[in-house]
Amino acid sequence: MQITITEHVTRSGRHTNHYLAAGPEDGPLLIFVHGWPELSISWRHQLPALAALGFRCLAPDMRGYGRSSVPKRHEDYAQTEIVADMIELLEAQGAERAVWVGHDWGAPVVWNIASHHPDRCRAVAGLCVPYGCLEHGLDAAIALVDRTVYPEDEFPAGQWEYMRFYEENFAHAMAGFEANPYNTAKALFRRGDPAGRGKPTRTAFVRKSGGWFGPENTAPDVPRDDTVISEKDLSIYAAAMTRNGFFGADSYYMNHGANAAYAKTAMNGGRLEMPVLFLAARYDYTCESIDSDLAKAMPDLCPNLTTRIIDSGHWMAQEKPAEVNAALTHWLAMQVAEAWPGA
Repeated sequence: MQITITEHVTRSGRHTNHYLAAGPEDGPLLIFVHGWPELSISWRHQLPALAALGFRCLAPDMRGYGRSSVPKRHEDYAQTEIVADMIELLEAQGAERAVWVGHDWGAPVVWNIASHHPDRCRAVAGLCVPYGCLEHGLDAAIALVDRTVYPEDEFPAGQWEYMRFYEENFAHAMAGFEANPYNTAKALFRRGDPAGRGKPTRTAFVRKSGGWFGPENTAPDVPRDDTVISEKDLSIYAAAMTRNGFFGADSYYMNHGANAAYAKTAMNGGRLEMPVLFLAARYDYTCESIDSDLAKAMPDLCPNLTTRIIDSGHWMAQEKPAEVNAALTHWLAMQVAEAWPGA
């Protein structure tokens, strides 16, 4: 079956949402929410696969990315604003609820939708970033660091040292990514490495190195990892990064205090009663959730929890699309059966 992916735009007085859509307009709604520093095309493998089953699949360019709004203040990228963007997108479809799927910073967004707007959430799935972590701010994430891998005297913020660097050196961090967006994208979008297990990951060294790319503050010219990204898709990412810069993308990291305060207003004490799926990446060492305590809150907060481990790095949906699609499909069929097309 040939699945067509179409482009759409919704506008309100506060935000413009550019998004991709696939599948029948009357199909059960799935909304895929990307993270840093991605785009709606990060879900290019999921949209046609789930649409072919009869779901209506949407993937927005998040605030600060692609052709959606790019505000110029850090505070405009707090979770309260991002969640409001997604509720507007949902309402523009004339829908009451959706199944929400998020990756990286998109995971805290969908966790917050589920915890603050459970009436808008049929079910929720997060890739790589577990519930009960980053939506509570950086200090909460640091409290969950595995100190056997990241001794506090050497890595005060553990694998989250790079987030501290953004707070302390925002302009310098932004300049490093913007110096050569094509090389930046090549350097970031890479497969997971099994050899890194149990060792400090690169994000833990960003402060010590004076930036992601060291004193040169520009991404090295490394070979493209074709297991994660094609030349065509790399060019799309690079063009968007060149057009928008990294102010919006990096500003997601500048609102930890506001985000923590917002998390405290979650309904039902943050307990999620709807079906929940968490896909942990075996070789994602920044969001390491298998051996550390990063996901320890989930069983208590999510009584209807399904957890699966995918043998991938951080860019799970792009590196291992078949495995991610299979996990999503099985979960939808078994745990969210009332949302199955034709049910």
